[in-house]
Amino acid sequence: MAGPGEQKLLWNQESIKDVAESVGIANLNDEALRSLSQDVEYRLGQVIVEALRFMRAANRTTLTVQDVSQALKVLDVEPLYGYDSTRPLRYGEASLGPGQPLFYIEDEEVDFEKLINAPLPKVPRDMSFTAHWLAIEGVQPAIPQNPTTAETSSKELLPKGPGANPALAALAGNDNVSFRPSVKHVISKELILYFDKIQAAILDDDPDEEKTRLRAAALESVRSDPGLHQLLPYFVNFINNHVTHRLDDTFVLRQMMELAAAIIANPNLFLEPYASALSAPVLTCLMSRKLGGAEDDIASLKEQYELRELAASLLGTIARKYSRGNAQLRPKLTRTCLKFFLDPTRSPAVLYGAVKGLAAVGGPEGVRVLMMPNLKAFDGAMLQPLKEKGESARLELEALVGGIMSAMWTMCNGPKEAVEGPTGPEVSPEVRRELVEFLGETLGEQVARTRKEALIKAVIDARQFE
Repeated sequence: MAGPGEQKLLWNQESIKDVAESVGIANLNDEALRSLSQDVEYRLGQVIVEALRFMRAANRTTLTVQDVSQALKVLDVEPLYGYDSTRPLRYGEASLGPGQPLFYIEDEEVDFEKLINAPLPKVPRDMSFTAHWLAIEGVQPAIPQNPTTAETSSKELLPKGPGANPALAALAGNDNVSFRPSVKHVISKELILYFDKIQAAILDDDPDEEKTRLRAAALESVRSDPGLHQLLPYFVNFINNHVTHRLDDTFVLRQMMELAAAIIANPNLFLEPYASALSAPVLTCLMSRKLGGAEDDIASLKEQYELRELAASLLGTIARKYSRGNAQLRPKLTRTCLKFFLDPTRSPAVLYGAVKGLAAVGGPEGVRVLMMPNLKAFDGAMLQPLKEKGESARLELEALVGGIMSAMWTMCNGPKEAVEGPTGPEVSPEVRRELVEFLGETLGEQVARTRKEALIKAVIDARQFE
């Protein structure tokens, strides 16, 4: 018992003594036991107060194990190890001897017969409905409401039976489906047949006059037919696949660019959602390191440069026509062309494509602001080494200089008007020196030799952006 004036302790001092003996400490006097009991009560009070704060913060009236665990973490106390239970623990009591009770947690015994015969749980809440996008332009968005690819059986995507719709097989142009869209796209048999005929006509490289007319007719049909919107994703995928896998065939690449041009020219097709996807194969044909077969053949080299010109024209059309709906499209294409143009390790053919693409996408302002200030460094890093190679690099040098000159002509309200304009007198030595200092020796001399006042004035005016 506590003496008069002493605080009555709630914690049993005998438990302190038992713990001390279990760790090898014996013969604790009464004063030490009382001090330890007071400290234990104080620490327990701290834990309980902190746990009650967590309980009130959660707007609950029942203290839980989680509240105590959070309180121990706040007080920087080693956490308790064990398990949580939503049901209250039942303690049993056993006696080890007179006055020595032992408490333990009773294990619940489960009767399987009662468990099997138990009534079913309550019916879940009533069904509710919510709206979400199943597909957007034929593409299934990755949201929790839609099934994932792993959950969807591949067999369900294949046409089955004599009356099945083979729209998916038409995607690859044969019966072996290599691409399975996330959702089924049901199209008519007439459109499937049309898609097959267009593929066969475009990819037929027979030089026969009748086959040539058939290819032209197929492209004209794609250019003007008003009922092709359902086939639009298939056409875009068809172009992407053939450009990716047929970079060694200039004919196929050119046909894909012609098909892309026909799709863009069709006024009845809504192409804005596919503008980025369609610009990828065009960029590939514009700035791929190697297009077609052997580059030693002059005819093959000419076809390659013509293909890059066509791709640049297409890229400019895409940037102008669809940049209003996609604000990032034109800057992204411009940055891509500028990145390749500023890399002197690229081949002359790739640099030619970058120059053409930058002029087509950026327009006169892009040439004036982005290309002109970098031409002197480009002249020293690329054009001068090509001149030193002599006759072996003459065609590449002429093509590259011609591409840059064509880009500079755009600053004069287009190359046609500038070329047809009057030829001025011989350029003075001061102006020639100014052109060489700004553009470099090769390009400066080339501009001076044109004796076109409009071009020379536009180039000199561009020095303010240097």
